[in-house]
Amino acid sequence: MEPFILFGILFALLLAGVPIALSLGLSASVFMVFFTATTPMTIAQKLFISLNKFALMAIPLFVLMGSFMAQGGTAHRIIRFARALVGHLPGGLPMSAIFACVIFAAVSGSSPATVAAIGSIMIGAIQDDGYSERFSVGSIVSSGSLGILMPPSIILIVYGVTVDQSIGALFMAGIVPAAFLGLVLMVVTYVAAVMGGHKRRPMAPLSEIWAAFKDAIWGLLVIIIVIGGIYGGLFTPTEAAAVAAVYAFITAKFIYGDLKWKDIPRTINTAAATAAMIMFIIANAMVFAHVLTTQQMPQDLANFIVALDLNKYTFLILINLMLLLAGNFMEPSSLIMILAPLIFPIAMKLGIDPIHLGVIITVNMEIGMLTPPVGLNLFVASGISGLTLQQTIKASLPWFLALLCGLAIITYVPQISLFVPEMIYGG
Repeated sequence: MEPFILFGILFALLLAGVPIALSLGLSASVFMVFFTATTPMTIAQKLFISLNKFALMAIPLFVLMGSFMAQGGTAHRIIRFARALVGHLPGGLPMSAIFACVIFAAVSGSSPATVAAIGSIMIGAIQDDGYSERFSVGSIVSSGSLGILMPPSIILIVYGVTVDQSIGALFMAGIVPAAFLGLVLMVVTYVAAVMGGHKRRPMAPLSEIWAAFKDAIWGLLVIIIVIGGIYGGLFTPTEAAAVAAVYAFITAKFIYGDLKWKDIPRTINTAAATAAMIMFIIANAMVFAHVLTTQQMPQDLANFIVALDLNKYTFLILINLMLLLAGNFMEPSSLIMILAPLIFPIAMKLGIDPIHLGVIITVNMEIGMLTPPVGLNLFVASGISGLTLQQTIKASLPWFLALLCGLAIITYVPQISLFVPEMIYGG
């Protein structure tokens, strides 16, 4: 009976239009006050204790890093480099936008920021090159979703903290799947361009590729600092976030010179507001997860699922369907903190690797960035391009279907996710 009461309160608040963070906190608080011996003081303590985790410090630091990089003109340089590499192919300009999104996702760690940074530059340029408005918007809105899978991924940090898994291993596990999905999107773009009659163009000379690379190298190095620092044992993920934030500031202000002194307070305020929103959601979601755990709800659900005698392949189908549906209505961080404690014990009993599970959940979350009513990428792309939300959804459909195919492959070929972390940390 308790699960129905808890989730009934939660859904009633959501239907009433209460923001997700407050809905999580209020439903958990009401349940604890009226159905357990918990005091209001204990709830307040739990709210603050839930944020007292070293790994969570990485979130505001990575957000700050992304803000400095976005403000500092890094996107322009990455686009120039991507265009020099693949711009000669049929569909080369939209493919270079996708390639730039993959790279910028690793720099910013944010899907909406990737769509905004790359889309504001490339959507118009792709149209000027003879492609339809829908083609330009669809390719970028979909590839921007890779920002929550490519490290440094805030969503992977949230998952790791929620189920107590290595953030470093999760970061390493996200690299190959993100690159694979980026390749899938580029293949779809290439095929669509060929079918649309777009021709191959002369390849950029090596001198131009080299010049574009040298111009972008300072922005690209932040990827090496984060991944290489963690891989080499120089930093923890949180320490890597701090180093990357300082490096991003130095690059944007003193090397590229695009960040003006008058822009710094606004950039920091923007990062602080974004980080505060994320941390507030996490704090309330952790209180909600605490109620689930103390009431033994995850264990009861795990025992029920195991009693159905499902194999892990059937279970993964159900998980993907559930996450895709829930991703239509909830923000990724809060959704993970609600569902991960429920899914995790079942997955462990069925022999599913916890790192692989984290990647599967995150890919589902990135697909959720493309589905209304809370698909942030859709709103960002709609605002940039001037298309209506419905037109943006239709424009992204071919790439959306490609991501679903990629999700199926990543789900049932675990080595795509586990190859790099097993090589680094041992299997």
